[in-house]
Amino acid sequence: MASTQDSTRLIAAIERLTDALDAQSGKTKNLQQPLDSANAFVFEADGMYLRGIGRVSAPDLDLLKGIDRAKRTLLDNTRRFAAGASANNALLWGARGMGKSTLIKAVHAAVVAEKGADAPALVEIHREDIAALPGLLTKLRDADRNFIVFCDDLSFNNPDQDFKALKSVLEGGLEGRPENVIFYATSNRRHLLPRAMMEQESATGIHPNESMDETIALSDRFGLWLGFHPCDQAEYLEMIGGYLAAFDLKGNIDWRPAALEWAKTRGNRSGRTAWQFVVSVAGELGKRVRF
Repeated sequence: MASTQDSTRLIAAIERLTDALDAQSGKTKNLQQPLDSANAFVFEADGMYLRGIGRVSAPDLDLLKGIDRAKRTLLDNTRRFAAGASANNALLWGARGMGKSTLIKAVHAAVVAEKGADAPALVEIHREDIAALPGLLTKLRDADRNFIVFCDDLSFNNPDQDFKALKSVLEGGLEGRPENVIFYATSNRRHLLPRAMMEQESATGIHPNESMDETIALSDRFGLWLGFHPCDQAEYLEMIGGYLAAFDLKGNIDWRPAALEWAKTRGNRSGRTAWQFVVSVAGELGKRVRF
């Protein structure tokens, strides 16, 4: 039979544990910011809270060149959602460095400028936290504002859990997708399949097409597919010219030969390569550029 001293120590240990759990709970609660306190948030899955972002790094929409159709389509879709009308989930897929995630942030910034406090909030969820999406939806469902949940470079680290969680956003299960939430994602691949998975299934699967059908079908559940393709030389130079003019870096120097050489040394032409060249020019002039 336990002694009175043992019982006292056990009670003290339980109290310390309870105090620690209460402190952690209070800490997480304090980290959760009101959902009307910012226009953008990052979802921290470990503590299941939303961290407000004071400033989102996003260029003006007019600075994004070579993606006019995607720009118009995503802007129109977001405006409809902000106005309370029906809107589609969107998958932005294609060439790396061509502005997929930048477009999402720029479109959101443009709608915030138009709608002010009535604009939807942008909520970023990291791709490794996709399994926590149902919990995030629960937090957002009853809020008195609209949300665009955004995942950059979407992929499935834990295919079973991640796949089911994403379906809960795109289809919503029995409850249906919350009317105040839409989902925007970027991916380098149209069907969200990692190349290694495609090669492995093709080589070892008994019915490789059937084994990949469910994952491929997931991309079909996005109402909007916006493709991004490598830019040509004229578009690449137009991107750089727009940035240089916006940041007053043009001067009287012919920058085009240097810009073409810059792309050649990197082996591609893209919006990212163009921006990196502009950063280099600004550095040489002793200036700082940022969005």
